[in-house]
Amino acid sequence: MSEAIQRFTAKARTERGWWFAAGLIALGAIYPLIVESLQDLPLIGDFVPRTGSMVVMLVFTMMALGLNVVVGYAGLLDLGYVAFYAAGAYTAGWLASLQFEQVTFHFGSTAPDDQPGIHVSMWLVLALAGVFTLVVGILIGLPTLRLRGDYLAIVTLGFGEIIPQFVRNADEQGLGFDLTNGTFGIAPIDSLGVGSFVFRAQDNRDDLYYWAAIGLVLFTVFCCIRLRDSRLGRAWIAIREDETAAAAMGVPLMRTKTWSYAIGAFFGGVAGAFYASFKAGAFPADFFFNISIFLLCMVILGGMGSIWGVFVGGMILGYLNIEGLSTIGSKVQNAGLDFDPTKYQFGIYGAIIVLMMLFRPTGLIPERRHKIELEEGVHDTPFYDVQSEGALDDHKLGDD
Repeated sequence: MSEAIQRFTAKARTERGWWFAAGLIALGAIYPLIVESLQDLPLIGDFVPRTGSMVVMLVFTMMALGLNVVVGYAGLLDLGYVAFYAAGAYTAGWLASLQFEQVTFHFGSTAPDDQPGIHVSMWLVLALAGVFTLVVGILIGLPTLRLRGDYLAIVTLGFGEIIPQFVRNADEQGLGFDLTNGTFGIAPIDSLGVGSFVFRAQDNRDDLYYWAAIGLVLFTVFCCIRLRDSRLGRAWIAIREDETAAAAMGVPLMRTKTWSYAIGAFFGGVAGAFYASFKAGAFPADFFFNISIFLLCMVILGGMGSIWGVFVGGMILGYLNIEGLSTIGSKVQNAGLDFDPTKYQFGIYGAIIVLMMLFRPTGLIPERRHKIELEEGVHDTPFYDVQSEGALDDHKLGDD
């Protein structure tokens, strides 16, 4: 009877969770329609983010969900995730801009037919950017994922620094062929759209990009849920919990780790291409090392391995980075205090993570298995004690 009650309670809890998620999705979908009304509210109106800021927040949240596949699922510390972000953005620059003026090729693009350069439909470019970064993830992962712990973190940090340096120098002077336009970046990059309906040409361009970003984030969440519950996802979790035991049980370590790295890279590439289209350019200054740390903070704040936790953590830190700290600073300065929190933003993020580690190490919305690991621990009995207890039991039986 108690087991039946527990199953019923778990089912009811799951259904409530899905209804809550559906409500959040519905609220998110109508956000552009109600944002002006929310901004008119007293006290909280000034803290309501603009639709354009929400687009950037969703892009960073999508990248955090991709990083969660690597860090949260497989337990691999990746400090170079910004490399995939940059690779996706420059893929959009190569396939949807004037970068290669010597070629004129159009396929489903919103650009004028007589415009030089390669212009592929941005919807297709998003998929191609994901595939390209997936391949890049495999090429980077194969030589690096044989390492563990701090060594893996240092090597991925190195690759994260190599890619931005490469795009800064891959121009006529450095490469002999203008691949990335050097420090000037690639601009303009084509807009999303369908046929003659171009997002960037509309008065509500931010709203259109926002709805597209919502769709991409929902697609990422769906894929993350399906991956987590799949055979591959269980193999990732086994590696995260005990790599040696997972190998002893027949889990192919290199192949499984490489898949996590590649799939995480896929979502980073799609997010990078989408952001390049929204910003209408890909610039080397956008891809610095701090972004990798910022995304890792989102995963830690929300809860490693927790999809909804990372979503919440990503939106919170994304808001603070885009609008939150500047709004708080203006309020503080209007009150007569000379303090600008934007000057100390990474110190503030660091303080948030330290407080989380002290008071809630599992994150805001912890993943169930990871929470049990941290709170209850693993109580193993040493082999010597097992032998001693067994010998003592045999001795007692002999006496009896």
